[in-house]
Amino acid sequence: MGAVSLIDVARRRVELPPTRIPRGRMVELPGRGGSTYVTDTPGPHPASPTIVLLHALGTTGLLTWFPAIEPLSQRFRVVTLDQRWHGRGIQSEEFSLVDCADDVAALIDALELEDVIVAGYSMGSIVAQRVWRQHPSLVQGLVLGATTDRFQLTPAERGFFLGMGSTMVALRGVSRSRTAVRAARAAARGVDLEVSDLHEWALREFRSTSPWAVGQALAALGQHHSRPWLSRIDVPTAVVAMMRDRVIPTQRQLALARAIPGATVHEVDDGHAGCVLGAERFVPRFVEAAATVNARRRDFRR
Repeated sequence: MGAVSLIDVARRRVELPPTRIPRGRMVELPGRGGSTYVTDTPGPHPASPTIVLLHALGTTGLLTWFPAIEPLSQRFRVVTLDQRWHGRGIQSEEFSLVDCADDVAALIDALELEDVIVAGYSMGSIVAQRVWRQHPSLVQGLVLGATTDRFQLTPAERGFFLGMGSTMVALRGVSRSRTAVRAARAAARGVDLEVSDLHEWALREFRSTSPWAVGQALAALGQHHSRPWLSRIDVPTAVVAMMRDRVIPTQRQLALARAIPGATVHEVDDGHAGCVLGAERFVPRFVEAAATVNARRRDFRR
């Protein structure tokens, strides 16, 4: 099926929320081995707090968050970035959640951001947890959507991640040398294209991350385990729980919220893709969660 046919199918079957896609730019992250694609949408006034949005697995900063950026910008300065091996993110030797968190800290420093709330969805929520763990002084609050403290909780999951880890080690050289580089170059050519067709733009964003990169990130996610230190999170935190999630079971999302002192829960009656495909339900709850964290941080004591 050709690209045009795919777009036609997407137009018929996938309803995307109409919105303006902000223009971005490549930003060098000092000491992090490269540059990444960043959008920076101003808030209602110069002193607005900042929310840094971290995207889901296999997508980009804009593809996960484009429905939420404009509503959030009524309260916040809104920053997105493409994480390593995704979109126009850094192409490093290895994929590591630790590196992803350090990249966020480097971006906060590079843009001289203040009063920062770090928010993430799915993989991005796991990176957000690590940003607090590795750079607590930079984080004033957390918003965690479709999140978990670990994987490999069932025999099926353990088998999947064991096989994924072994396979991705074997294919790591292929990922760097061909597929990932080709995807990165294709994405770079699209940096300055105007968004005239939302479905065409979304397909281009989706294709900018290679399947090999997704596999490497999946293997890294399988090693995630934050339960031992969740109870030490000392910033206001909100958990946006997807109540019909079949990718990260809802009970795990709620269990994580219970493990973080004082975390609030904001339920969304949708599945894992609801951040975009259920934007009319997801975005208001996410904005509510971010506003709650922002209000609480003024009085929160470490």
